[in-house]
Amino acid sequence: MGTTIIRFLNIILVALLAGTSFGIWVGLNPRDYSAATYIDQQQHLVLSLQTLLVSLVIIATLVTITSAFLQRKDKRTFMALLAAAGFLLLCIVITRFGNLPIQKEMLTWNIHAVPEDWTVLRDQWWSFHIQRTVAELVALALVAWTSVQRSNA
Repeated sequence: MGTTIIRFLNIILVALLAGTSFGIWVGLNPRDYSAATYIDQQQHLVLSLQTLLVSLVIIATLVTITSAFLQRKDKRTFMALLAAAGFLLLCIVITRFGNLPIQKEMLTWNIHAVPEDWTVLRDQWWSFHIQRTVAELVALALVAWTSVQRSNA
């Protein structure tokens, strides 16, 4: 029963994480935004989602590792969940060393005094966001696959 609850929780947490990032990817591409629109939207996005998403990725990673440990006798599931945890860790690294430094700088921006290189930083942030979203989607696919393949076994 405990393993089933952890597996279920694992799917939900990784799906919430990947779904949020995917929604941002599909719905908020900043390429055509004016500087004022981008700064306003991005500052709001960071301030409203940063704590939630950081907490979610850490908890999802820990639950994925726990799920792997609980299912370690099934080598295929164990390895797939470790790989999923690795992709979630990659997401953490991308965020910490890619997105976060740009976000910290961007939070200091003012729409009346836009930095000259704002589009360079915007594009770098966007690239990092796409990379971490792909990592989260791969993690989700692996977590979901372990449940589907186990139920068919």
